[in-house]
Amino acid sequence: MIVDPSVQPEWPAPARVRTLVTTRQGGVSAAPYDSLNLGDHVGDDPERVGENRAQVEALLPGIPAWLNQVHGTRVLELDEADPVRRADAAVARKPGQVCVVMTADCLPVLLCDREGGAVAAAHAGWRGLADGVLEATVRHMGVPPYRLMAWLGPAIGSQAFEVGQDVFDACTHHDARAANAFLPAPSGVQGKYLADLYTLARLRLEMAGVWQVFGGRYCTYSDPERFFSYRRDGVTGRMASLIWLAP
Repeated sequence: MIVDPSVQPEWPAPARVRTLVTTRQGGVSAAPYDSLNLGDHVGDDPERVGENRAQVEALLPGIPAWLNQVHGTRVLELDEADPVRRADAAVARKPGQVCVVMTADCLPVLLCDREGGAVAAAHAGWRGLADGVLEATVRHMGVPPYRLMAWLGPAIGSQAFEVGQDVFDACTHHDARAANAFLPAPSGVQGKYLADLYTLARLRLEMAGVWQVFGGRYCTYSDPERFFSYRRDGVTGRMASLIWLAP
């Protein structure tokens, strides 16, 4: 089953805003990529990845703009002629242009405006969040931020995401309130924390002027039946979160 209704966005987006969020189920890849792996950079058989992508693309109005993600802040405008697509977010304003990000613990964020004139998808791991990938995406959408809404997709939950002092420092550098997204790790080791990506994302979106934020109730690490998790498995596949405008 490619489409799991329990993992689709629940938000008051305009009718012409369409989304699709994959799980690990419904594809042809073998373990440890079983089964709907959409990442072509993780060591899976390229033919099986191609077949998996073809199954997803059959549900879409056009070929998604698959990105070469680097945990950065570059935003790709889908009107740009950029065959490399080295970016961690994408923005579309024309019907049929499909934005997509791939994840396996990092946070996928889908955005749209209330009028249905622009959509975006962003790949937001802790590095991207700390460096401002969500703020960059909001700027590129060219819409007053208060007219935007965001949906936070499947990511590693706070109970499973142990990080070090470097992550805490990077995330709190621009906003001291980000400290609220961290708890001391159960081990009690100094400088080890449990980090909440969902809280960090909400804070960054709030700083960017986006107040309508939905989702954020998943944990990829603790749900191996539905989700890939790099932190849990190491060698694993990638899921996709896609958004586009219908005519």
